[in-house]
Amino acid sequence: MQIKWGALAGTAGVSFGITVAIVTVFALGTLALSRREAAREAAVAEGGSGGGSVALGTAAVCFAACAAAVGYGLYLIAVR
Repeated sequence: MQIKWGALAGTAGVSFGITVAIVTVFALGTLALSRREAAREAAVAEGGSGGGSVALGTAAVCFAACAAAVGYGLYLIAVR
């Protein structure tokens, strides 16, 4: 039995890179939700309403990207 160490190292490297990317995108989504909440509190304090719609959109895109990556991973496991 031969172990292809190059392929194993390549797989480990790609897995590590994707993991770091997904964690970073999720953290950015959480940061966007936090900033949205701060913007809403500031708008209410000033007597207005709303605020933070761009942050909400950013958070939605970040979380959708995370969900897509998880879904693709499940697809690779189940179908391939």
